[in-house]
Amino acid sequence: MQTQFTWKKGLFSDLFQIYNNDNQIGKLKDNSFSQVAKGEIQQKEYTFKSKGIMNYRTEIIDNSSSQIIGEIKYNNWMTKASIDIGESKALWQYDNFWSTKWSITQSDGIQIRFSGSSSKGEIQCNKVDELLILTGLYVINYHWQTTLVVIIAALIPIYLSLF
Repeated sequence: MQTQFTWKKGLFSDLFQIYNNDNQIGKLKDNSFSQVAKGEIQQKEYTFKSKGIMNYRTEIIDNSSSQIIGEIKYNNWMTKASIDIGESKALWQYDNFWSTKWSITQSDGIQIRFSGSSSKGEIQCNKVDELLILTGLYVINYHWQTTLVVIIAALIPIYLSLF
């Protein structure tokens, strides 16, 4: 049975809001271009803390125990990420060229499909895993920020050459 959620984010906002039937069940607050994001879903709070330069990874911390409960590792092109939470392993990946669809798949069959733009979207799950939903939004937001930095870095020399 499919369960559907929605999410919203203002155009220049750093707050994702996650809804189930118009009831807010979670949020993800990411201070733009920061190494730390805070998430909450179903009254459980988590921190996503990014580390590294070449082998970039993100620790997932359960705020109630202050323990690292998981890790996200990104591939070099930021098109895939492995998510390890406890003994559970999952793969995050893009499902289309335009970066408007992506999914998380686990070997035990759990699959979460995301679709959307920079301001809103939908989430479909064949089995609900709240932390994986929150993690999927974190990864896409991280990717969008990284892409923006690359675009800005590429455009600065062009802009400076005009003057």
